[in-house]
Amino acid sequence: MKKIIIFLIIFLNLSSTFVFSKNDLYEKIDIFGEVLENIKKDYVEEVNQSEMMDSAINGVLQSLDPYSAYMSPDLFKEMQTDTRGEFGGLGIEIGMEAGVVKVISPIEDTPAEKAGVKAGDFIVKIGKEQVQGKSLMEAVKLMRGPVGTSIDLTIRRKNFKKPLQFKIIRKIIEVQSVSDKIISKEKNIGYVRLKSFNENSDSQFLKSIKKFEKNKKIKGYIIDLRNNPGGLLTQAINITDFFLDDGEIVSTKGRKISETRKFFARKGDEVRGKPVVVLINNGSASASEIFAGALKDHKRAIILGENSYGKGSVQSIIPLRNGGGMRLTISKYYLPSGKSISEVGVTPDILVEEIGEDFKMSSDKDNQLNYAIKLFNS
Repeated sequence: MKKIIIFLIIFLNLSSTFVFSKNDLYEKIDIFGEVLENIKKDYVEEVNQSEMMDSAINGVLQSLDPYSAYMSPDLFKEMQTDTRGEFGGLGIEIGMEAGVVKVISPIEDTPAEKAGVKAGDFIVKIGKEQVQGKSLMEAVKLMRGPVGTSIDLTIRRKNFKKPLQFKIIRKIIEVQSVSDKIISKEKNIGYVRLKSFNENSDSQFLKSIKKFEKNKKIKGYIIDLRNNPGGLLTQAINITDFFLDDGEIVSTKGRKISETRKFFARKGDEVRGKPVVVLINNGSASASEIFAGALKDHKRAIILGENSYGKGSVQSIIPLRNGGGMRLTISKYYLPSGKSISEVGVTPDILVEEIGEDFKMSSDKDNQLNYAIKLFNS
């Protein structure tokens, strides 16, 4: 009964977004109860009513968008480890698309990335479990496990006829968000790889920039956001602000006034107008798209690579009375131009697709990075 009450609370809250008369709404609720009763009485096999209600609640949320989802009490408790920056798993950011789990981005230097998982891959099987019909959180739970154990993933990839098989060893995932080096033959380009936007990214990023600015030879910067799945909005704003003197960075729009805000750059360009090239790909999402999109709109940087992922929405984690929780989209991001990132992403100024079977980021085989370096020498 508690499951049904939670379902009806969610349904009633969400139904206010649709045009319903009260009679229509209560009729739908009556039909839902009738369906449950018939399943309980006549379905060919006995069903676990608790699991069925979880699926029903999750179905309501996932009908809204790929990022809203229900978490049972056990799953909600387990998901809390995600917020601590260190967790056991494979090292991939995932989302839902057409009922299938899609890889937003493999995190650099993690088991998934080293095994060859790529942004845009569809995970169709986890171990022996088919993913179709499962929720995003259920898929996450299947991929987690004791450190040192292995998991088999079956993946569908664009332009590949047969599914790909990967055996991946789980490990503790520790994301070091910023790395840097000086590149080019003349040693005059500052390269910063930003892997995520976590709570310390802005301070680490600024430290790298200040170190480079002490070098009088530095004539420009390459900021690498490829396979960066995003993170905290505040970090995206702070890091974008390093390169802007004024103007809007991003705005958020939601149904509540509190979720409708605009964020502006403060005076002071940390690199004093030096040229900037930003590298993006299909694995650049959310906060990465805010950074790249804002610099593109302000004509402060050249965006190079492939179209970004297109995750332009903000989710809130809402605890529920049964100890579970729900992820609910509460607002969307908009670039300074007024364009939404959702499902569209950021289009690069210069399209350079990843080529070669031996392609590896930040190596001699990285054709996208090599192209960016040539821009400074042309």
